[in-house]
Amino acid sequence: MDFEKPIAELEAKLIDMKLLAQENNVDVSSAVKSLEEKIKTLKKETYSNLTRWQRVQLSRHPDRPYTLDYINAIADKFIELHGDRSVKDDKAMVGGLAQVGDHSVMIIGHQKGRNTKQRQLRNFGMANPEGYRKALRLMKMAEKFDVPIVTFIDTPGAFPGLEAEERGQAEAIARNIKEMFLLKVPVICIIIGEGASGGALGIAIGDKVLMLENTWYSVISPESCSSILWRSWDYKEQAAEALKLTATDMHKNKMVDDIIKEPLGGAHVDPVGTAKKIRKVILDSIDELSKFSSEERIAQRIEKFGAMGVFVE
Repeated sequence: MDFEKPIAELEAKLIDMKLLAQENNVDVSSAVKSLEEKIKTLKKETYSNLTRWQRVQLSRHPDRPYTLDYINAIADKFIELHGDRSVKDDKAMVGGLAQVGDHSVMIIGHQKGRNTKQRQLRNFGMANPEGYRKALRLMKMAEKFDVPIVTFIDTPGAFPGLEAEERGQAEAIARNIKEMFLLKVPVICIIIGEGASGGALGIAIGDKVLMLENTWYSVISPESCSSILWRSWDYKEQAAEALKLTATDMHKNKMVDDIIKEPLGGAHVDPVGTAKKIRKVILDSIDELSKFSSEERIAQRIEKFGAMGVFVE
């Protein structure tokens, strides 16, 4: 990425310096140490002062962990469940029963692909109605067996194709939102990448809604906002600033409950460390939410979301 180029250049110099020293048997330890300190300082300055658009770019990093990566890292056991029992199995939405620590958990999330073939299979993480209906089926199953629910949100939006609209895309998302308010089990929602529009909201109504540090959550993507307001994608940076879509913005405006810190440079720099943090947050949240009755959790959930967007002058 553009803002990472100065760091990459210094890291390349560091590698060359070490190779040159090794080949010529020269001691350059002081120069190496100095350059390493310079790289560390530059990284801190760069990643602590990212613009909103740069955060969006980081949330889309091709090496960033996806839902199945996190499931494999945090779950001791996982059994994937398939299908909405009506149309088909939507590969853009994955879910199943997992063992996390001492808890059985139903984990559901959007899944993107790493290469062209996988992206086509996963529809770039854009779920169809059957994906949201599969998610709801799994949520109802979790409720039946009194199992907490964890959702991972990472989508550029619900699939906008004609066939999706014909099969009731809006209805499927709306029903999920309604039903998630009334679930009797603890619900923990974590935005791990992109959180765009109703596609994100369809699995994001929970007792705890959290965001990883370098993610975004908004009614529309910066590119789409730019194309509507300016008839061009060229103003996506201005759109990102206006949308105030970062984790810091969302937490400040009480749209999410907390932010999960990422390693310096993003979650892809240390996926294992990021997964450990997510695992701890999940277990702590389950313990905290289990202290309340189902009626209390539902009432708090409704009150929390009902208060969003309310201003008193």
